[in-house]
Amino acid sequence: MDYSKLLVRGLCRGAFLTSVSIVLSLGASEALGQESPPRETVRQEVAKPLQTVQDLVNAKNYQEALAKIREAEAVPDKTPYELFLIDQMRGPVAAAAGDRALAIKSFEAIIDSGRLPPAKTLPMIEAIVGMYYQDKDYKGAATWAERFRNEGGINQKITLLRMQSLYFSGDYANAAREISADIHETEKSGKIPTEELLLLLANSSQKLGNQEAYVAILEKLVTYHPKNEYWAHLIYRVESKPTFVSRLTLNLYRLKFALGLISKASDYMTMALLAMQAGFPIEAKQVIEQGFAKGVLGTGADLAAQTKLRDLAIRDAEQDRKLMAQSEADALSAREGTGLVNVGFNYVIDGQGGKGVALMESGLRKGGLKRPEEAMLRLGMAYALTGQKQKATDTLKAVQGADGTGDLARLWGLFALRPTR
Repeated sequence: MDYSKLLVRGLCRGAFLTSVSIVLSLGASEALGQESPPRETVRQEVAKPLQTVQDLVNAKNYQEALAKIREAEAVPDKTPYELFLIDQMRGPVAAAAGDRALAIKSFEAIIDSGRLPPAKTLPMIEAIVGMYYQDKDYKGAATWAERFRNEGGINQKITLLRMQSLYFSGDYANAAREISADIHETEKSGKIPTEELLLLLANSSQKLGNQEAYVAILEKLVTYHPKNEYWAHLIYRVESKPTFVSRLTLNLYRLKFALGLISKASDYMTMALLAMQAGFPIEAKQVIEQGFAKGVLGTGADLAAQTKLRDLAIRDAEQDRKLMAQSEADALSAREGTGLVNVGFNYVIDGQGGKGVALMESGLRKGGLKRPEEAMLRLGMAYALTGQKQKATDTLKAVQGADGTGDLARLWGLFALRPTR
């Protein structure tokens, strides 16, 4: 918002024009509405240099207008009322001339005079906040924005300027507190917090060293404003934890793949190899063929290795499909449910979500699982991949594990609730 233009268009039509009408009376006894007591006058020696100010402003000759105002200001022994009128004229002219410091000084004097009614005080405070912000005097902007609020002002733009000013002035604790409260009220009203505020809170949390709060805001960002950069950063924070175990890497790559975050040849190859090693050649085939289709694979010095892995994945995937019925039968007859979870997930990957999920559910009910939390994670992933949001959320919320299982479950839960396009 350009507050200089706001002042020229608004305040010049209000307080400024009112002041002009008074000084043009050359000292006649005239009241300024609610802005001054009755029978206060302007002496001719003060009013005379101000008479031409309006014409100079209309001609956009702001420097000469300020010179005339300085003449009036030079008159000795000015009354409080004369000072008030001079400030009322000087503030808008200074703003129009680009002298924000002088405009701020004038408007602050007008407000501190106590002669301005509340209806005109709040718009002037808004202008002061904006000019301080434009001058990068963030402490001044925050102070006057707080005064605006304390005097009953309600304006979301001023609220935003206050929160931004607190942050840019280095008051991260108060910035985080006020932004958090604003976001909470926004969510409470059923609305979506702006990306700008969420980023401001994320940065404030980082400055304060509050990593838990920072991650929570990243989660809100991927929920309300899902962008690859936010997802990538959130995923990186999970996989870079010292406690994250390598056996979960494939599940993390699966999330990247589902989000469309895999773009490098090395990532396509790594995921395909992990899928092959885990006994999911159908998945490996899907991954590596996507890499070839997008032109990420199939060129350069690694062409031979990429082609070899693709051919191997195609061959093993065909063989795996031929054996799926037998694998299912073996899993159903097994004493514990690990086989059903694996076979079921394989069906999900192969596009047979209904059948696959049912087998996975049977596997968890059968029990005897070596890693039940990972099995629940995989079932939650299957729900998410097949669009069963509520089941995915309920299942993934129950997943525990400090080795990365719980963290991955939280990410997959966010994925399940992502807006569909």
